[in-house]
Amino acid sequence: MDAESRKTKMIESFNTVSSGYDNRSLRFFSESARHMARYLDSPDIGRVVDVATGTGNLALEIARSYPDKQVTGIDFSPGMLAQARLKAEAEGIGNAEFLEMDMDAIALPDGRFDAAVCAFGIFFAEDMAGQLRHIAKKVKPGGMVVICSFYEDSFQPLVELLSARLEKYGIERPSLRWKQIATEEKCRTLFRDAGMEKIQVERKELGYFLKDSSQWWDVVWNAGFRRQVGQLAPEDLKRFTGEHLEEIEGLRTQDGIWLNVNVLYASGVRPAERII
Repeated sequence: MDAESRKTKMIESFNTVSSGYDNRSLRFFSESARHMARYLDSPDIGRVVDVATGTGNLALEIARSYPDKQVTGIDFSPGMLAQARLKAEAEGIGNAEFLEMDMDAIALPDGRFDAAVCAFGIFFAEDMAGQLRHIAKKVKPGGMVVICSFYEDSFQPLVELLSARLEKYGIERPSLRWKQIATEEKCRTLFRDAGMEKIQVERKELGYFLKDSSQWWDVVWNAGFRRQVGQLAPEDLKRFTGEHLEEIEGLRTQDGIWLNVNVLYASGVRPAERII
Protein backbone atom coordinates (compact mmCIF):
# COMPACT_ATOMS: atom_id res chain seq x y z
CA MET A 1 0.00 0.00 0.00
CA ASP A 2 1.43 3.37 -1.01
CA ALA A 3 1.69 6.33 1.35
CA GLU A 4 -1.39 8.11 0.00
CA SER A 5 -3.58 5.01 0.29
CA ARG A 6 -2.29 4.40 3.81
CA LYS A 7 -3.19 7.94 4.82
CA THR A 8 -6.66 7.62 3.32
CA LYS A 9 -7.19 4.45 5.35
CA MET A 10 -6.03 6.23 8.50
CA ILE A 11 -8.46 9.11 7.95
CA GLU A 12 -11.29 6.64 7.40
CA SER A 13 -10.35 4.81 10.60
CA PHE A 14 -10.31 7.96 12.71
CA ASN A 15 -13.58 9.13 11.20
CA THR A 16 -15.08 5.76 12.13
CA VAL A 17 -14.02 5.86 15.79
CA SER A 18 -14.55 9.61 16.30
CA SER A 19 -17.97 9.34 17.97
CA GLY A 20 -16.63 6.90 20.58
CA TYR A 21 -13.16 8.35 21.09
CA ASP A 22 -14.17 10.14 24.26
CA ASN A 23 -15.56 6.96 25.82
CA ARG A 24 -14.97 6.87 29.58
CA SER A 25 -12.87 3.71 29.21
CA LEU A 26 -10.39 5.80 27.18
CA ARG A 27 -10.10 8.49 29.84
CA PHE A 28 -6.30 8.34 29.79
CA PHE A 29 -6.55 10.77 26.85
CA SER A 30 -8.28 13.46 28.92
CA GLU A 31 -6.21 12.75 32.04
CA SER A 32 -3.01 13.05 30.02
CA ALA A 33 -4.25 16.32 28.54
CA ARG A 34 -4.65 17.80 32.02
CA HIS A 35 -1.05 16.98 32.85
CA MET A 36 0.35 18.09 29.50
CA ALA A 37 -1.40 21.46 29.60
CA ARG A 38 0.71 22.40 32.64
CA TYR A 39 3.78 22.62 30.41
CA LEU A 40 2.27 25.79 28.95
CA ASP A 41 1.79 27.59 32.24
CA SER A 42 3.79 30.65 31.23
CA PRO A 43 2.72 34.23 30.47
CA ASP A 44 5.21 34.17 27.57
CA ILE A 45 3.06 31.61 25.76
CA GLY A 46 0.11 33.21 24.00
CA ARG A 47 -0.48 31.25 20.79
CA VAL A 48 -0.42 27.46 20.80
CA VAL A 49 -0.86 24.97 17.95
CA ASP A 50 -2.09 21.49 18.82
CA VAL A 51 -1.01 19.11 16.05
CA ALA A 52 -3.12 15.97 15.48
CA THR A 53 -5.66 17.35 17.93
CA GLY A 54 -8.17 14.52 17.47
CA THR A 55 -11.34 15.32 19.41
CA GLY A 56 -9.55 18.30 20.95
CA ASN A 57 -8.83 16.95 24.42
CA LEU A 58 -5.53 18.79 24.79
CA ALA A 59 -6.51 21.92 22.85
CA LEU A 60 -9.64 22.36 24.94
CA GLU A 61 -7.80 21.66 28.20
CA ILE A 62 -5.28 24.38 27.35
CA ALA A 63 -8.01 26.81 26.29
CA ARG A 64 -10.03 26.02 29.40
CA SER A 65 -7.09 26.33 31.80
CA TYR A 66 -5.59 29.45 30.23
CA PRO A 67 -8.32 31.73 28.85
CA ASP A 68 -5.66 34.26 27.81
CA LYS A 69 -4.13 31.83 25.31
CA GLN A 70 -5.34 31.25 21.75
CA VAL A 71 -5.24 27.60 20.69
CA THR A 72 -5.35 26.27 17.12
CA GLY A 73 -6.02 22.55 16.81
CA ILE A 74 -5.35 20.81 13.51
CA ASP A 75 -6.22 17.30 12.35
CA PHE A 76 -6.78 15.49 9.06
CA SER A 77 -9.96 13.75 10.26
CA PRO A 78 -13.16 15.76 9.78
CA GLY A 79 -14.96 13.33 12.05
CA MET A 80 -12.60 13.98 14.96
CA LEU A 81 -12.71 17.74 14.37
CA ALA A 82 -16.52 17.68 14.42
CA GLN A 83 -16.40 16.20 17.91
CA ALA A 84 -13.86 18.82 19.04
CA ARG A 85 -16.04 21.67 17.78
CA LEU A 86 -19.13 20.22 19.46
CA LYS A 87 -17.31 20.06 22.78
CA ALA A 88 -15.99 23.62 22.43
CA GLU A 89 -19.47 24.89 21.63
CA ALA A 90 -21.06 22.97 24.51
CA GLU A 91 -18.60 24.51 26.98
CA GLY A 92 -18.68 27.96 25.45
CA ILE A 93 -14.94 27.91 24.80
CA GLY A 94 -14.12 30.75 22.45
CA ASN A 95 -10.32 30.77 22.48
CA ALA A 96 -9.87 27.52 20.51
CA GLU A 97 -10.29 26.96 16.78
CA PHE A 98 -10.11 23.71 14.85
CA LEU A 99 -8.82 23.40 11.30
CA GLU A 100 -8.79 20.42 8.94
CA MET A 101 -5.12 20.06 8.06
CA ASP A 102 -2.57 17.28 7.58
CA MET A 103 0.30 17.41 10.06
CA ASP A 104 2.63 16.42 7.21
CA ALA A 105 1.94 19.78 5.55
CA ILE A 106 0.96 22.33 8.19
CA ALA A 107 -0.33 25.27 6.16
CA LEU A 108 0.29 27.86 8.87
CA PRO A 109 3.03 30.52 8.88
CA ASP A 110 6.42 29.54 10.28
CA GLY A 111 7.19 31.17 13.61
CA ARG A 112 3.54 32.06 14.27
CA PHE A 113 3.16 30.25 17.60
CA ASP A 114 4.80 30.48 21.00
CA ALA A 115 4.42 26.74 21.59
CA ALA A 116 3.38 23.57 19.76
CA VAL A 117 2.00 20.38 21.25
CA CYS A 118 1.29 16.95 19.80
CA ALA A 119 -0.42 14.33 21.97
CA PHE A 120 -0.12 10.70 20.87
CA GLY A 121 0.36 11.75 17.26
CA ILE A 122 4.04 12.00 16.35
CA PHE A 123 4.42 8.23 16.00
CA PHE A 124 2.03 8.14 13.04
CA ALA A 125 4.69 9.90 10.95
CA GLU A 126 7.00 7.76 8.83
CA ASP A 127 9.86 10.18 9.63
CA MET A 128 9.28 11.22 13.23
CA ALA A 129 12.33 13.49 13.47
CA GLY A 130 11.37 15.19 10.23
CA GLN A 131 7.81 15.59 11.50
CA LEU A 132 9.07 17.12 14.73
CA ARG A 133 11.24 19.57 12.80
CA HIS A 134 8.23 20.53 10.68
CA ILE A 135 6.17 21.19 13.81
CA ALA A 136 9.01 23.14 15.44
CA LYS A 137 9.16 25.51 12.46
CA LYS A 138 5.70 26.75 13.40
CA VAL A 139 6.94 28.14 16.72
CA LYS A 140 9.14 31.15 17.24
CA PRO A 141 12.87 30.67 17.85
CA GLY A 142 13.11 29.90 21.55
CA GLY A 143 9.56 28.50 21.55
CA MET A 144 8.58 25.22 23.18
CA VAL A 145 7.49 21.95 21.59
CA VAL A 146 5.89 19.22 23.72
CA ILE A 147 4.81 15.74 22.67
CA CYS A 148 3.53 12.71 24.53
CA SER A 149 3.57 9.03 23.70
CA PHE A 150 3.13 5.69 25.43
CA TYR A 151 5.85 4.00 27.47
CA GLU A 152 6.89 0.54 26.27
CA ASP A 153 4.84 -1.51 28.77
CA SER A 154 1.55 0.31 28.15
CA PHE A 155 -1.59 -1.81 27.63
CA GLN A 156 0.21 -5.02 28.54
CA PRO A 157 -0.72 -7.83 28.92
CA LEU A 158 -4.07 -6.96 27.31
CA VAL A 159 -2.70 -5.93 23.94
CA GLU A 160 -0.54 -9.05 23.69
CA LEU A 161 -3.62 -11.24 24.21
CA LEU A 162 -5.45 -9.21 21.57
CA SER A 163 -2.57 -9.46 19.09
CA ALA A 164 -2.06 -13.19 19.58
CA ARG A 165 -5.73 -13.94 19.01
CA LEU A 166 -5.86 -11.72 15.92
CA GLU A 167 -3.01 -13.78 14.46
CA LYS A 168 -5.07 -16.93 14.97
CA TYR A 169 -7.72 -15.35 12.75
CA GLY A 170 -5.17 -14.43 10.10
CA ILE A 171 -5.11 -10.72 10.97
CA GLU A 172 -1.77 -8.92 11.20
CA ARG A 173 -0.79 -7.71 14.65
CA PRO A 174 -1.28 -3.99 15.41
CA SER A 175 1.90 -2.19 14.42
CA LEU A 176 2.24 -0.24 17.72
CA ARG A 177 4.39 2.40 16.05
CA TRP A 178 4.73 4.22 19.35
CA LYS A 179 7.16 1.45 20.40
CA GLN A 180 9.80 3.29 18.34
CA ILE A 181 9.89 6.10 20.92
CA ALA A 182 8.73 4.14 23.96
CA THR A 183 11.55 4.96 26.40
CA GLU A 184 12.96 8.15 27.84
CA GLU A 185 16.20 7.79 25.87
CA LYS A 186 14.39 7.18 22.58
CA CYS A 187 12.40 10.38 23.14
CA ARG A 188 15.58 12.31 23.88
CA THR A 189 17.16 10.92 20.72
CA LEU A 190 14.11 11.97 18.69
CA PHE A 191 14.35 15.54 19.98
CA ARG A 192 18.12 15.66 19.44
CA ASP A 193 17.71 14.38 15.86
CA ALA A 194 15.14 17.12 15.29
CA GLY A 195 17.65 19.74 16.44
CA MET A 196 15.84 20.71 19.64
CA GLU A 197 17.51 22.16 22.74
CA LYS A 198 16.83 22.05 26.50
CA ILE A 199 15.30 18.59 26.15
CA GLN A 200 13.40 17.12 29.07
CA VAL A 201 11.54 13.81 29.35
CA GLU A 202 9.35 12.53 32.16
CA ARG A 203 7.21 9.45 32.64
CA LYS A 204 3.82 9.46 34.36
CA GLU A 205 1.57 6.55 35.28
CA LEU A 206 -2.03 7.09 34.18
CA GLY A 207 -3.39 3.55 34.49
CA TYR A 208 -6.67 2.60 36.11
CA PHE A 209 -8.98 -0.33 36.70
CA LEU A 210 -11.62 -1.22 34.15
CA LYS A 211 -14.79 -2.63 35.65
CA ASP A 212 -14.87 -5.67 33.38
CA SER A 213 -13.85 -6.97 29.96
CA SER A 214 -16.59 -5.01 28.21
CA GLN A 215 -14.75 -1.80 29.12
CA TRP A 216 -11.58 -3.18 27.55
CA TRP A 217 -13.63 -3.78 24.41
CA ASP A 218 -14.62 -0.11 24.56
CA VAL A 219 -10.89 0.68 24.37
CA VAL A 220 -10.38 -1.70 21.45
CA TRP A 221 -13.46 -0.67 19.47
CA ASN A 222 -13.24 3.10 19.93
CA ALA A 223 -9.55 3.70 19.18
CA GLY A 224 -6.65 2.47 17.06
CA PHE A 225 -7.19 -1.26 17.52
CA ARG A 226 -10.47 -0.96 15.62
CA ARG A 227 -8.45 -1.03 12.39
CA GLN A 228 -7.43 -4.64 13.06
CA VAL A 229 -10.59 -6.13 14.56
CA GLY A 230 -12.67 -4.33 11.94
CA GLN A 231 -11.08 -6.54 9.28
CA LEU A 232 -12.91 -9.59 10.64
CA ALA A 233 -16.04 -10.83 8.88
CA PRO A 234 -19.20 -10.32 11.01
CA GLU A 235 -19.45 -13.99 12.02
CA ASP A 236 -15.73 -14.14 12.87
CA LEU A 237 -15.92 -10.86 14.78
CA LYS A 238 -18.66 -12.22 17.02
CA ARG A 239 -16.68 -15.38 17.77
CA PHE A 240 -13.42 -13.46 18.20
CA THR A 241 -15.03 -11.02 20.63
CA GLY A 242 -16.40 -13.81 22.81
CA GLU A 243 -13.09 -15.67 22.90
CA HIS A 244 -10.98 -12.59 23.53
CA LEU A 245 -13.18 -11.15 26.26
CA GLU A 246 -13.25 -14.51 28.02
CA GLU A 247 -9.46 -14.50 28.32
CA ILE A 248 -9.46 -10.84 29.37
CA GLU A 249 -12.07 -11.59 32.01
CA GLY A 250 -9.62 -14.13 33.43
CA LEU A 251 -7.38 -11.21 34.43
CA ARG A 252 -10.06 -9.56 36.57
CA THR A 253 -9.38 -9.16 40.28
CA GLN A 254 -11.66 -7.81 42.97
CA ASP A 255 -10.61 -4.32 41.86
CA GLY A 256 -11.29 -4.94 38.17
CA ILE A 257 -8.97 -5.29 35.17
CA TRP A 258 -5.87 -3.13 35.29
CA LEU A 259 -5.31 -0.98 32.21
CA ASN A 260 -1.62 -0.25 32.29
CA VAL A 261 -1.00 3.19 30.79
CA ASN A 262 2.36 4.88 31.23
CA VAL A 263 2.90 8.10 29.31
CA LEU A 264 6.13 9.79 28.28
CA TYR A 265 6.19 13.60 28.01
CA ALA A 266 9.05 15.08 26.02
CA SER A 267 9.71 18.79 25.64
CA GLY A 268 12.32 20.88 23.92
CA VAL A 269 13.01 24.36 22.68
CA ARG A 270 13.47 25.48 19.08
CA PRO A 271 16.99 26.92 18.87
CA ALA A 272 17.24 30.67 18.65
CA GLU A 273 18.24 31.92 15.23
CA ARG A 274 21.88 32.84 15.02
CA ILE A 275 22.66 36.39 13.94
CA ILE A 276 25.64 36.48 11.62
